[in-house]
Amino acid sequence: MKRFAVFIIVLVLVTGCEPDKSQAQGGFLTDRLIIQSQDGTKHKFNIELAISQEQQQQGLMNRTEMGENEGMLFWFGGKEEQRSFWMRNTLIPLDMLFIKANGTIHHIHSNARPLDLTGVPSNGKVAAVLELNGGTAEKLGIKPGDTVKQRFFKE
Repeated sequence: MKRFAVFIIVLVLVTGCEPDKSQAQGGFLTDRLIIQSQDGTKHKFNIELAISQEQQQQGLMNRTEMGENEGMLFWFGGKEEQRSFWMRNTLIPLDMLFIKANGTIHHIHSNARPLDLTGVPSNGKVAAVLELNGGTAEKLGIKPGDTVKQRFFKE
């Protein structure tokens, strides 16, 4: 527990993120991000941050709902690698946005099926994955090439 408290303090100092106890579930820190479409349209989201290995393994498992403008950002320290996600114990359909280190959306997998153990590949090297409610990307017109604005991404 002491290690976790030190981790949170360091994370707050480094990123400027602070936990929002009214929104954070399972110890996830919260933040905001914007997805800017190529036509300049901006979409704002409240997100939870999955930064530690434990948080990334937990993700959105066992949740029965997520707010309309909410999501979870899986941040892998800026290192771009081929990634693969699955829907083990995930009860809601999700859009998975695979993001490069500079914030560019590389690939979108729409409406991943709940409880599906099939791997969803990033189709290239990425530094992060943003999970949104299934159908959100299509509804808002979010496409590969759009840009995610958030403190982790280098522009």
